[in-house]
Amino acid sequence: MSDINLADYKLNEKDTGSSSYQVALLTGRINSLTEHLKTNKKDVSSRRGLLKMVSKRRKHLDYVRANSEEDYKKLLTGLKLRR
Repeated sequence: MSDINLADYKLNEKDTGSSSYQVALLTGRINSLTEHLKTNKKDVSSRRGLLKMVSKRRKHLDYVRANSEEDYKKLLTGLKLRR
């Protein structure tokens, strides 16, 4: 995928559903799809999927921010996201 280590965002070994893990997973997929779209500019269906993933990541980030501002800031710095 990309240079994101998903294990850093898991709460425990079997965690696949926590919001921080979901944000990290979506970020990796978004970065990968962004690279794909740079070379395939007319791939409209992938662009639509990208927009849906960005929206889903935003919702997860809003949830994390509402519950823990500290975890939110860690996610932003760890994944190199803008506010």
